[in-house]
Amino acid sequence: MSDTYPVSYYCPHCGAVVELDREGYLSDRSVTPYPLEGWEYAPPDEGFESADGVAVTCGESEAAGLSWTGERSPADDVSDPTEPLGCGRRFYLSFVRFEGGERVDPESESESVTIRDPTSPSGPRGPSGPGGPDGRP
Repeated sequence: MSDTYPVSYYCPHCGAVVELDREGYLSDRSVTPYPLEGWEYAPPDEGFESADGVAVTCGESEAAGLSWTGERSPADDVSDPTEPLGCGRRFYLSFVRFEGGERVDPESESESVTIRDPTSPSGPRGPSGPGGPDGRP
């Protein structure tokens, strides 16, 4: 086994900071509250070096090489910084992946989503009369 190094991450839900001992050759891609589509994750107490990332449950510290610092990250992207540290929610550390020497990006979402402005009406515009809603015959 090669040398391991403690690397700090934070829970994107509550901001709790965790240190994970991992091998130096692994490159981080992202830490997200959801798994990347097409990535395979291992728990921190298994051989995650051969996986695409690590699935961590915030506040659990039974895995060797995983320790919670008791600190909270001041990062702007923490979804609820008022939530208690060690919120128990899962988050995902994703490593950079390569296939055939090329960097692999996560697969696109399988469905398109259209978000409407909730302040704009979604039905017909005005009363329909003999000429229809546009007033044309």
